[in-house]
Amino acid sequence: MPLFKKRLIKLSKRSVPDGLWTKCPECKEMFYKKELDDGLKVCSKCGYHFLINSKERIELITDSATFEEHNADLYSGDPLQFKDSKTYPERQKASFLKTGLLDAVVTGVAQINGVKTALAVMDFGFMGGSMGAVVGEKITRMIEHATEKKLPLIIVSSSGGARMQESTLSLMQMAKTCAALERYQKQNHLFISILTHPTTGGTTASFAMLGDIIIAEPGAMIGFAGARVIKQTIAQDLPKDFQSAEFLLEHGFLDLIVSRLDLKKKLSLLLHLFEKK
Repeated sequence: MPLFKKRLIKLSKRSVPDGLWTKCPECKEMFYKKELDDGLKVCSKCGYHFLINSKERIELITDSATFEEHNADLYSGDPLQFKDSKTYPERQKASFLKTGLLDAVVTGVAQINGVKTALAVMDFGFMGGSMGAVVGEKITRMIEHATEKKLPLIIVSSSGGARMQESTLSLMQMAKTCAALERYQKQNHLFISILTHPTTGGTTASFAMLGDIIIAEPGAMIGFAGARVIKQTIAQDLPKDFQSAEFLLEHGFLDLIVSRLDLKKKLSLLLHLFEKK
């Protein structure tokens, strides 16, 4: 008879709380979630940039407690009575409960290392950052505010493109935002466009690519239509990673690729150079 018996302990899934660990989709490294958050959600092994929301983005690039939100109470109606598997209001409500936002962009004014700057920051968490009438209106109002107050302007894009639930009304926002930017840029003000993963569709085809300086995060997917659609349309094979930030920089569509870890420092430098000019 053995002197000792091993006690078998069966660990249930509840023994390890959910949400403590995150796997990098690029290098497959496992990270403690707090460690990842402290590193601005950039993989310390391969540099992969995880998605962040608009609040995190604003905190990342602005001076503490300087952001003043504008037009926070705007939200879309349902003029087309659009319905797929859910109604449009149902999808809006689900996105509101998920993000706390009324639509897919947050706009306002803040200091960036002491330089007062107009900001529009898109949030992919709200219906894939899709651009509807409210997104177009808020961005246009912020551009007009920057024009009136002679402020530099930064727009951070993260979008799947135009919002299908608003059809032509969504497409009209492309022309609307571009017209406002033309008036702004005619007065020789600085517009910095920041492209994050993903920036696609009507957003890419309008204000996102009109910056005086266009910056992208490493590895960001940037394009108009999807690769499969383009290949079927032109009946040709496409270059590898042709919609990546690195490919676009190599072919002259971008000015800079900047890690999230260095973004505020780079923006501060550009803003101060322009301010002196």
